[in-house]
Amino acid sequence: MCPLAMLVSMKDVVRANFDASVEAYNRYERQTGRFTALARLLVAEMSNYGKGAFDAVLDAGAGTGVSTQAVAERADRPVALDISHEMLAQVASAPRVEGDFDYLPFTDDTFDAIAFTASLFIVPDPTVATQEAARALRSGGVVGAVAPIGWVTANGTDVFADLDRESRSPTGTEDVERALADEFVVTTGTWRFATTADDIRLFHSIPAMAARLYPRLETEDRVQKARDLLDTLNGTFEQRWRWIVGVVE
Repeated sequence: MCPLAMLVSMKDVVRANFDASVEAYNRYERQTGRFTALARLLVAEMSNYGKGAFDAVLDAGAGTGVSTQAVAERADRPVALDISHEMLAQVASAPRVEGDFDYLPFTDDTFDAIAFTASLFIVPDPTVATQEAARALRSGGVVGAVAPIGWVTANGTDVFADLDRESRSPTGTEDVERALADEFVVTTGTWRFATTADDIRLFHSIPAMAARLYPRLETEDRVQKARDLLDTLNGTFEQRWRWIVGVVE
């Protein structure tokens, strides 16, 4: 299979995974509020580097719209973009555009800011997406992204170290940060959240997130395998996310 065909095939898989994830995604968000918290923190951080109040802001990877709501709190004209039709159908707080990070359906210099809340690490190659973001941003525009570092125990050990399985994103956090640094002047940091074993299980019950553990299995099989793997996990843990904010030079 040629590289282009492989890329298209991978995107089709990502789209299908998220189309199948709406109910479980909403269940996780109702219990934890994690994606809402990440979006609000990210947009607040982006505001520190912008040239005043945001007008037009793209929520790139809007999912069910919880991040779009956070964007709408700080922008006059938020726009929600997602590759998943089923996810995007849940968005009610902004205009919706079904589209791809790698081919943003917008003209040059359209947005004051672009937020990739928990989404840029899902693409096969963040380099293309960040180049598109730079094209679509106005002079002095701001980009922000959040990527997972992982879950750790009280002594700093990776939760999955003893489970013979790695919870891995399609693109590593370091690659996301590197891609943004190639296009923007970036600032980074880490957010830490207290979480529970139940929260970790609920996160990996989302079909798109269960693919972090068992990417080659069908939807029901991967969710069941993730449930079995995490069944004996107990206690409280720390979830860590890297944030990256970049400014157009």
